[in-house]
Amino acid sequence: MGKLTRRAFMLSGAVLGGGALFGFIASPNRLSLHPFANDEDAWLATWVRINKDNSITVFVPHAEMGQGAHTALPMMLAEEMEADWSLVNMEQAPAESVFAVGDMIKGFVADDLEPPAILQRHVDYAFYKIAGLMNMQITGGSASVRFTGQAGMRRAGAAAKEMLIRAAAENWQVAESECEAGLSYVHHSGSGKSSSFADLAAKAAQYETPLHPQLKRKEDYTICGQPLPRFDTAAKVIGDLNYGIDIKLPDMKYAAVRHAPVFGGKAVSFDESAVKARRGVEQVIMLNDAIVLIADSYWRAKSALDTLAVEFSSGEHGEFDSRNLFDKFDSLLTSEKPEIDFTTGDTGKILATSKELITADYKVPFLAHATMEPMNCTAWFHNGQLEVWTGTQDLLATRAFAAEIANLETEQVLVYPVQLGGGFGRRLPTTGNYIEDAVSVAMQVNYPVKLIYSREEDIQHDYYRPAAQSRFQGGLGVDAFPAVWKNTYTDIGINDDTAAAIHPYAIANQEIGRVVHETPVPVSYWRSVEHSAQGFFTESFIDELAHKAGKDPLQYRLSLLEKAPRFYKVLETAAEKIGWGKTLPENHGLGIAIVESFGTIVAQALEVSVTENDELKLHSMSAAVDSDEVINPDTAQAQVEGGIIFGLTAALYGKISLEKGRVLQSNFPDYDMLRLGATPSIDVTFIESGERIGGMGEVGVPPAAAALCNAIFAANGQRYRELPLIGQGLRLSV
Repeated sequence: MGKLTRRAFMLSGAVLGGGALFGFIASPNRLSLHPFANDEDAWLATWVRINKDNSITVFVPHAEMGQGAHTALPMMLAEEMEADWSLVNMEQAPAESVFAVGDMIKGFVADDLEPPAILQRHVDYAFYKIAGLMNMQITGGSASVRFTGQAGMRRAGAAAKEMLIRAAAENWQVAESECEAGLSYVHHSGSGKSSSFADLAAKAAQYETPLHPQLKRKEDYTICGQPLPRFDTAAKVIGDLNYGIDIKLPDMKYAAVRHAPVFGGKAVSFDESAVKARRGVEQVIMLNDAIVLIADSYWRAKSALDTLAVEFSSGEHGEFDSRNLFDKFDSLLTSEKPEIDFTTGDTGKILATSKELITADYKVPFLAHATMEPMNCTAWFHNGQLEVWTGTQDLLATRAFAAEIANLETEQVLVYPVQLGGGFGRRLPTTGNYIEDAVSVAMQVNYPVKLIYSREEDIQHDYYRPAAQSRFQGGLGVDAFPAVWKNTYTDIGINDDTAAAIHPYAIANQEIGRVVHETPVPVSYWRSVEHSAQGFFTESFIDELAHKAGKDPLQYRLSLLEKAPRFYKVLETAAEKIGWGKTLPENHGLGIAIVESFGTIVAQALEVSVTENDELKLHSMSAAVDSDEVINPDTAQAQVEGGIIFGLTAALYGKISLEKGRVLQSNFPDYDMLRLGATPSIDVTFIESGERIGGMGEVGVPPAAAALCNAIFAANGQRYRELPLIGQGLRLSV
């Protein structure tokens, strides 16, 4: 039966105690799906529907924001189902609790859970119910493929195949072992009989879903691992894909918004005399912390709002200045006792007796998300029902959030999924000020209204990646390798990811911990979450130790990774691809960094040059990626490349600064991005280690800043410990 862990017992007991079992599991499952099917279609599992024409529709619960989940997940299901890929369609699953992502929740909190077979349904159902109760249909954490795909889509496809084979075997009165599925048919080689999935679906749907369907071996794949075109490519090319900002409804009006410039400030009053006679202006609405002007076009709404005289209060944070922030961090790191993430050996004793200590502080600023599509939401309250159209990373939670804002029951709210023009954590309901604004306005008017944040509002009223400072103390042993490693960093406390600061290097004495603090600046998740800062911190300091020891940074790392073969291989591969050890031109340097995040190990090696006039040029980047399995090589490569550019952009330019409580940056001229002409050539190599599949959407970000700074040091001997780099004397060359 397998080992019954305490966690498995507790979860199963909770469900059994409630008595709410219906003889099916959450994934794959067949729940209350009748609203999504008709008499001619058949559901064999939550994520897949077989249509009468033998086509297959895969319902994907996750949002598509460029990462390719809407193609990768159907590939995984179709592979296991032995479906004809040309007959596979994809639909975004609606905001209904039946499509809650229980497999994702299970993956994050109990990925190693192996309950006994008799309790498998109960445990799966428990996670499904937890996801439903928490309104979890979330896209984030690089989890779509590695959790929903592996535990949900694969199992659903394999289970559906076994049910179809069973139906065919019973029809033909032959053994199931004599039947084989392929290209959306089931065949019996002995008699030559064949039946389409559609012909077998109604009978197959009567069976109980298999708990442990047999999954295919990787070497037998015909779909996964192929660079298949994405489902959304053609629509994007011809401009036929609907993003939130594209929504148009009959009689719809447009709303522009201006928030209190100081976080925590309130809208006090406004004088609409200058705008009420302007063409197209409908009305002005005062919200708690904002003024909204509604007109018959966005341009008219924004233009009128720009001339509107508004008074805002500053609340309690009108004197906040980010220039003083690192003084506060320095004081906290000096005086406060940290919460310990990881400890081993006797760090205090070794530090006290070390003859030569290396110390360094690293700093990163607040960062905005700056998605290509500005924040927007269309809402319409009519006939006692609220309808919402918006790009969101969690449909179910958005539905619950909108209901709360509108003071409605969840059943009175419909949220329609649309494409996201970038997310990176900004389109989570926990960062849904744009949804709150739109719903609040919609409840006061009798027509649909599309509320759009200007780029200035988007950048100045984001939920930012936290600013942070990290302090290191290290000591070298007689062999010049680290004998001790102490790291304390500031943390805003928005999540409990204690793994981000923990490195893979073999150092006997370590203490890693955080000092938690508060900030008046709204903060939230940003692409790769804590790994973006911690990757820069850790990989910069290990590089400093290598140079202090007089060792090659690559060989130094490899020596400390001899008992971590996956890391060793990934690092070695990135170095080989960049040509580590080659003779470089004058003023050129190579830098390297390696970070594990979301179950994937990524190493990046970068070649740069820095002239005597501090002109920086990025030449080439090699990335080695061990996520084990790659579902679609094209989209996986694009995600790593995009992550690298995202990470380099932040390292070079990214900074949100505040003065008198106000964000100073307002648009791309002062919140700049890495341009194509200055981007290095990028080579990506994937490594299959045979371990668990890892994430892909965020993992290219964390090593980039450290690889860049380490390369600059190798080129000119200048060590940068604070980001961003541009503004510290460097100029970027194309």
